[in-house]
Amino acid sequence: MERLLQNNKTYTYYDYPLESEFEKVIVENSDAIFGKNTIYVDIKKRIGKSILTIPDGYLIDYTFPSNPRLYIIENELSSHDPFKHIGSQLLKFAISYKDSGFEIKSFIKNHIAGDSLLKEKILNAIKLSEYKNIDELLEALIFHKPVASIVVIDKSTPELENVLSQLTMDTDILQFQTFCCEDDKIHKFDPFNEEVRDIQETKFSKIDASDLNTIVVPAQLQGFKEEFMQNNRWYAIRISASMLDRIKYIAAYQTAPISAITHYAEISRIEKWENTNKYILYFKDKGTKINPIKLESKKKGAAPQAPRYTSFAKLTSAKNLSEVFI
Repeated sequence: MERLLQNNKTYTYYDYPLESEFEKVIVENSDAIFGKNTIYVDIKKRIGKSILTIPDGYLIDYTFPSNPRLYIIENELSSHDPFKHIGSQLLKFAISYKDSGFEIKSFIKNHIAGDSLLKEKILNAIKLSEYKNIDELLEALIFHKPVASIVVIDKSTPELENVLSQLTMDTDILQFQTFCCEDDKIHKFDPFNEEVRDIQETKFSKIDASDLNTIVVPAQLQGFKEEFMQNNRWYAIRISASMLDRIKYIAAYQTAPISAITHYAEISRIEKWENTNKYILYFKDKGTKINPIKLESKKKGAAPQAPRYTSFAKLTSAKNLSEVFI
């Protein structure tokens, strides 16, 4: 069993006995988990007509102020059956949501109106958007944009990813775990919109999140030749739901000994990758060769170890690798 060590104290994994206890911790730490540019609506109301269900909560995400989005929240323990419990619950959400738009709008609006802090937060977000008021924002989120979901769970499994990959509703999986040493606790979790928040929270970053439209992937030689150049695709990429309709380009960073971004391609479509919660990106055409954007020899840790976002303008104007991401 995994353990954490801090200040000579060993923290052991805490197995939540009740979902209600797990959910309480999620709500208490919602700002850290979901980020400052979100509003967690902790409200449980039954929705649906022929199929009834009760979401654990809702998240209004305005990471991209001009394109906010609503998520249904499902807080779960891995001890629950991924198909019978989690999968069927999310399927019920997707079906019931379509029948319950006016109800959802009403109780979210009333909930925000009764919480002065939430109201102030959403009014500040509206100032950065194209919407005039809370009513207009909720109208757009619920009736004019596709709903997505977030599953917060103590342990993600391949079985869960398999089940969620069958749903048409975009779903993010966030793993949240707790470790204890006597009465002291440490939480370990996957942040919502992690890659985008890394850019927003970097002190010296000059990239505006609204300009993010390019994903840079690390590629070893064989994979680069076979997939990127011959098959005109790249697969098994984990992409948050908020970025799926924003990615327009993909760039390949060839790992050592080349250590440079050498090609890019325009994206034609993005699909689920097999029975996983990852994606495959298909290109419109062959990859385009560019002047190598090289890793500076003295920049330790600057080489992408996983997919990273940037803007196409940054990519095409960069003289070295670090300029792509700042």
